[in-house]
Amino acid sequence: MEEALSFFRAYEVWIYLILGLGGLFFVRKFVYAWKELQGAAFGLERESAQARLNQSAFALVLLLTMAVAEFVLVSFVAPSIPGASPLLTPTLDLLATATTTLPAQDSAVAQGEPLVTAPVTTETPESACIPGEIEITSPLPGQEINGIFTVEGSASIENFGFYKFEMMPPGSSEWLTVQAGNIPVQSGRLVDWDTRRLTPGDYQLRLVLVDNQAQSLPPCEIHVRVAPTPEETPEL
Repeated sequence: MEEALSFFRAYEVWIYLILGLGGLFFVRKFVYAWKELQGAAFGLERESAQARLNQSAFALVLLLTMAVAEFVLVSFVAPSIPGASPLLTPTLDLLATATTTLPAQDSAVAQGEPLVTAPVTTETPESACIPGEIEITSPLPGQEINGIFTVEGSASIENFGFYKFEMMPPGSSEWLTVQAGNIPVQSGRLVDWDTRRLTPGDYQLRLVLVDNQAQSLPPCEIHVRVAPTPEETPEL
């Protein structure tokens, strides 16, 4: 269902274009059939013209119905179903050329000025988290977890559409969706994450919010460590 809705939304313009061209074609046939019907003098000619007129009218009604169905699916159904709205991802520009800028320190040294060391700041993925709107409060960054862990936080923005919780396994570069929800959450349970069948190691987690216009916000990301689940000992 989500794949079909994503298809209709991704190719919305092309679908309307094809339906429009088909409509123009059958409108032309309808007009010609109407003129033939008006000028027909014999019964067979009138029957033939009437049949072509009916076929053109049926095709026009069918195309109009398909256009209305496309509009309803894209405008009302798709935004209410998590995963049906395609998320926009940045595209690598292969024609762009890199430019090199002389660092300020090298420039100062070349001019004989005294070197001043500035503090270095590193932006972490957690900087995209916004308290009360998009954040993961449990687990904490770097925390070790196992078993079925309840992930808590907030997923509540203006024009809320849906949210989804994703993970990236160790050694992978692809995000996997764990669970999604279409109800805003304010400082509460986001998802119950079952780690019992996962390979122990360091995992990246992120919370992605999408508004009702299919626009995604920068995700809130943290990293945690999944530990082996202790084996249960049978009672004697």
